[in-house]
Amino acid sequence: QVHLVESGGGLVQPGESLRLLCTASSSNLNFFEWYRQAPGKQRELVAFIGKSGFREYGSAVKDRFTINRGDTKDTVFLQMNMLKPEDTAVYYCHTRTTEGDYWGQGTQVTVSA
Repeated sequence: QVHLVESGGGLVQPGESLRLLCTASSSNLNFFEWYRQAPGKQRELVAFIGKSGFREYGSAVKDRFTINRGDTKDTVFLQMNMLKPEDTAVYYCHTRTTEGDYWGQGTQVTVSA
């Protein structure tokens, strides 16, 4: 069983930055992903980071968002720069092991003037 807890969301103005944090109850995870879901829309992949450091980003956030793992390997950050109103969503941390599929409770990000 893996528990994921997100934090760092909030209300910001367009063009500002936020950094989200996901803390896992295990440090031996192969990958982390950040997803987001806006009202009335499907959940979409924002960013992926593998154990080797390979990264991948959704086309809507590439060049603005950066995903990194923490030094202790049980944390993952999502640095979000140049935020836009369309980035408004609940952001979820996700990982998977041989035992199951795990999601955090989500953290709200609102970008509004």
